[in-house]
Amino acid sequence: MDLEKIRHEFPVVEHRIFFDHARVAPLPRRVREKCEAFLKDATENGTANYPAWMKEVGRVRASFAKFIGAGEDEVAFIKNTSEGISIVANGIDWQPGDNVVIPDIEFPANVYPWMNLKDLGVETRFAKSVKGRVPFEQIRMQVNDRTRVISVSSVEANSGFRNDLAQIGAFCKEKGILFCVDAIQSLGVLPMDVKRDHVDFLAADGHKWLLSVEGLGGFYISREVLDKIRVVNVGWDSVVDAQNYMDINFTLRPDARRFEEGTFNTLSIHAFGAALSLFHEVGMDTISERILHLGDRILDHLWKRNLKVISSTEPSERSGAVSFTVKQDLDRFLQFMSYHSVSLTVRDGLIRLSPHFYNTEDEVDRFFDLLDEFLGQE
Repeated sequence: MDLEKIRHEFPVVEHRIFFDHARVAPLPRRVREKCEAFLKDATENGTANYPAWMKEVGRVRASFAKFIGAGEDEVAFIKNTSEGISIVANGIDWQPGDNVVIPDIEFPANVYPWMNLKDLGVETRFAKSVKGRVPFEQIRMQVNDRTRVISVSSVEANSGFRNDLAQIGAFCKEKGILFCVDAIQSLGVLPMDVKRDHVDFLAADGHKWLLSVEGLGGFYISREVLDKIRVVNVGWDSVVDAQNYMDINFTLRPDARRFEEGTFNTLSIHAFGAALSLFHEVGMDTISERILHLGDRILDHLWKRNLKVISSTEPSERSGAVSFTVKQDLDRFLQFMSYHSVSLTVRDGLIRLSPHFYNTEDEVDRFFDLLDEFLGQE
């Protein structure tokens, strides 16, 4: 990997240490250029090149499908992770007494869509986390003969704990339980293979580790379970022969596109495709290795300073985010780092660092020099 060439893609490095990709990422040059080209075309030509726009939409669909190991017919575009999870939660033919199992440290996107089913008599059961980890045994203990879905984040937002999707997926397949994954904290960090891990549904928008714009992401639904999910939001583009507007034929598309009810967010899809192209070019194995290497360097610095690490340090449970705590006032810490042009997250009593593959060892070392300066002021 040519790091210098890669860093040229990210103008943010010229004036900021950006360790906050688990929140909202800065855009690569190619994403900005793609958006600018689209806007120029739309401004100067209107819809004259609309067929080319739609051809690019198809190319991006194929790119995302390849990225997660799915078929093109199994993916749809969504506006955010919550929408994807809600498609699943609201589409199942629930019966009173059914339940869904989720970890008790999930980001709300994977909590509220399930809790919203209470009026249907559906119970949301919480698997107990232990120090930021979600032991598989705790998930299994919440499962009974009325469990219809297990839904987890591939990586937990605060702690950075990586759930074992292969183990959970195999368990779900054995028990006939649907498996749903919120993948927003792992796509762009860790390789994903939905078939290998027996994932039935996956949702993630692209503004974090995937380095794209807010408000656009991808949804996966296995063709094996497509007909188990009722389409709640139906529009003109949900059906076959959608372009024949006045010939009403309410036959749903035979693939994931039935969940794309209307006009595309075409500009953002083009941006998403530009971002995905970077991952395909560099390779997810290379990117993942680089991110985890930077995480190792962060952990070494934390241990040398005897700071409390919240994230799991087990290799199989690691992700791109490393969370830790300090005894000093976190509001002052955040103000200090902001003043020195460092982007990170402070939330729920934790400091979370989430570098990407274009970041450097020198940036990690400079952050800890600043941390030492801050701690020395106390």
